[in-house]
Amino acid sequence: MIKTLDPTTIPQPELYSILSTAVAPRPICFASTVDAEGNVNLSPYSFFNVFSSNPPVMVFSPTRSGRDNSLKHTHQNVVEVPEVVINVVNHKMAEQMSLSSTAYGKDVNEFVKAGFTEVPSVKVKPPRVGESPVSFECSVLEVVELGQIPGAGNLVIAQVDMIHINDEYLTDDVLDTEKLDLVGRMGGNWYIRAIKESLFEIPKPIRTHGIGVDALPKGIRQSDVLTGNNLGRLGNLESVPSTADIKTIVANEGVENASKTELHTMAKNLLEEGNTEKAMAYLLFAESL
Repeated sequence: MIKTLDPTTIPQPELYSILSTAVAPRPICFASTVDAEGNVNLSPYSFFNVFSSNPPVMVFSPTRSGRDNSLKHTHQNVVEVPEVVINVVNHKMAEQMSLSSTAYGKDVNEFVKAGFTEVPSVKVKPPRVGESPVSFECSVLEVVELGQIPGAGNLVIAQVDMIHINDEYLTDDVLDTEKLDLVGRMGGNWYIRAIKESLFEIPKPIRTHGIGVDALPKGIRQSDVLTGNNLGRLGNLESVPSTADIKTIVANEGVENASKTELHTMAKNLLEEGNTEKAMAYLLFAESL
């Protein structure tokens, strides 16, 4: 049963909860800014992503307060001084990052309150976070206000002018996903950690075009054993094994007498091991039973 909701009829806190819980995990923009007087601010935002690589552009959104409709200090600062350093957040700094989100006064430096190290930037006025694995010095191209009511976003469009990478997180001079140990924002008080156990790889679609799930026989598409992930992997094959190849594979593996369900189960295991062609041979042989 599906619960269908009109967002215009939902209280703002409930709507925010649905959006922030369903659209997740979200990367965290740990934004350092300064105001016209040079006061430093540091605050995290999870309405954030990278939107272009050439030119390199990132966008994040400090929303209006859902309680009193006030603007975030970050928003005010980038209007006064259109510069920001976007620092990424990993697990070892997550609790400090969360502490910095406290609604301190505008004259309070969250670097100090949360115990972070200010490091001078090269091209922009705001300092970067010394503990961050990667920091991006950015010039603010535009601030787009999406509304004047509580919860309304303010898109800060920022172009990357300088990148700082802690070489602790490099392998062969390339950023290493496992070493980064990044965290993402979920709904409520929840976060997610990108550790090895939660990471998985998916081969990119082949350039010559895969056969597609629609090309699979109905018995495979409607299998009670195979998952959507399994079907997607099969659909990325460039071609299916020939009848002769199927017979050879089945004979060599000694599975001629297996039932259809057994063949589907073995094929599923092969797919999860990355042996897609052999799995396809098992499945197509099952279709002939």
